[in-house]
Amino acid sequence: MNYFVKLIIQVVLSYVGTAGFGLIINIPKRALNLAGWSGALGWMTYWVLFEAGSGRMFANLVAGIIVGIGGIIFSHIKRMPVILFNIPGLVPLVPGATAYQAVSSLVLGNFDQAIALLVKVSMVAGSIATGFMIAQIIGEWYYKTQLKL
Repeated sequence: MNYFVKLIIQVVLSYVGTAGFGLIINIPKRALNLAGWSGALGWMTYWVLFEAGSGRMFANLVAGIIVGIGGIIFSHIKRMPVILFNIPGLVPLVPGATAYQAVSSLVLGNFDQAIALLVKVSMVAGSIATGFMIAQIIGEWYYKTQLKL
């Protein structure tokens, strides 16, 4: 399949998935479009970096930063709380399949595989959280320096 077609499919599905999650958690309708774009930007950052050969943790870290910065920008555009854009935006990055495999391995008694998968899930979640935290620090730094001007 053509790389451009894969890219379009990834953008559309990540946008729809994020906007759908936004509907489920009942965010305001006027925030839904930009919340969908927040998730699409984060997922596309992750997907492009991962396809380019960077590690899974680095790709999640940078994607977390992008979602965080996007949420800050979108919240100022819409004059709404940042959390309305960040929570749905982080959903595509959550390692749900790996967490399911870890629990499944644990239940089936494959403890070595379960521990390896749980470590992987913890590392991915930690890199997403770290990226998100870096974005919040960048946002606070930016607005503090803007107020001094």
